[in-house]
This record gives sequence, structure tokens and C-alpha cells, in this order.
Amino acid sequence: IIRDRFPPPKQTTRRDVMDRYRLVSRHDRAGRLIDAWEFEHLAFDRSRFSREVLDELIATASRSVGVDGDTVVLHHVYVERRVTPLDVYIRTAGEEAAIEAVVDMGNAVKDLARSNVFPGDMLLKNFGVTRSGRVVFYDYDELTMLEDVNFRVMPVPLHPEDEMAAEPWFGVGESDVFPEEFRSFLGVPPPLRRAFEGAHGDLFEAATWRSIQARITAGEIIQILPYEGDRRLRDDAPIAA
Repeated sequence: IIRDRFPPPKQTTRRDVMDRYRLVSRHDRAGRLIDAWEFEHLAFDRSRFSREVLDELIATASRSVGVDGDTVVLHHVYVERRVTPLDVYIRTAGEEAAIEAVVDMGNAVKDLARSNVFPGDMLLKNFGVTRSGRVVFYDYDELTMLEDVNFRVMPVPLHPEDEMAAEPWFGVGESDVFPEEFRSFLGVPPPLRRAFEGAHGDLFEAATWRSIQARITAGEIIQILPYEGDRRLRDDAPIAA
């Protein structure tokens, strides 16, 4: 259910989020974006909602939720498959499984980039782990097309006090992204961070993203293989009669 308004620092609107969900429904999801089923005017008995949940829905999503007597009407809602948020998963899974999930998050980001999608918000909580252990992205508030992003290298400070300033000492455009800052979004224990950087350290470099952009701009359709090598059909696999 989409909120009526989004708190700072987000600058998105309800209409922006709806447009992004529409984009996802029509785009190549590359096996990394959860499809969403869109429903309107669903009616439920009020008794199925706790008082706390209903109060929050009315307070924060009044344009999508209404109450008519003993009936709660969801005027507009998306339904997605259930996943375990990645930040929750790595706290509850064993170290080996957590490392695999964090590394697959990097694979997910790269798969999305190759399909001309940039997640926007790279926080772990916006990625989820499916029942089969695959990492997918499911929060589309900040999603945008990769070709519309300006990937930049973080400028070198001119003076020591520049690094301590509350505001950036250099100009930042609306579409500017600094991949070096992605490290701050990981927020994972050292073993997981080392595994991620060992497999996907190139994601912290603007040149990596620009290279993918150049391939897409040139008209290349980059192949994305959704299955692990031991699960793919081989060219020499026998064909049943």
C-alpha cells in the first residue's frame, strides 16, 4: 500500500511510485525484480485488522484505504510474493548462508544494471531472499533507468575542513550518483563485507556503471543467465523423443 506522502530525505511522490511499479510490470525483470499484482477496491471485514494497523493505514495511506462501517476498502494495493528482507536474513542465517546471500545481492544489482535498471536505494532492507535462496529487489520507490543516472567519482577535497562540512562542498545534480558511497549502505559484519567486496568491488567504481551504460546506449542486449551453471540446459543435452 502506497503512503500518501514520503518523509525527507525522499523526494518521491505517490504518483512517482505508481509509475515505477508500472515500469517494472512492463520491463525485463531479469529474475531480480518481484512482479506485483495490482488490485483496486478490495473489501475486507474490519475485524481482520488490528486497531493499530488500521489507525496507521488511515493516518499514512488515506488515499489508498477507506473505512465504511464494518468494511475496510483497499482502493489501491499491490500484492507481491513473500520474501525475507535481506537485513533480517543475514541476522538469522548461518554465516555461510549469509555470505552467499550478500554476494548474490551483488549479482542482483549487476543483473538489474544489465537490464537498464538502477535500484536507487541500495539499502539491504530493500532486497529480499526467496524460498529458493535467490536475492531479489522489491522496493521500487527510487528505482530508475540506468541510462538516466550520472555516475560520478567523488571529488578530492580541496581543504581538510571540506570533509567535515555538513553539506557537500561540491555541486550535486538530481541524477548524480557516487558509487564509492555504496559501501556505507552495506552495514554488514566484516566477514560479509569482505566477501561482497571480493566478489563485487567493481560496483564501487563509477567506471563499471559507465561501461554498462555505454553497452546499453550502443544498442547491445546484454545476456542475463538466471540459473547457476549446474542448472542450465546444455547445448549437448539430449532431447527427448
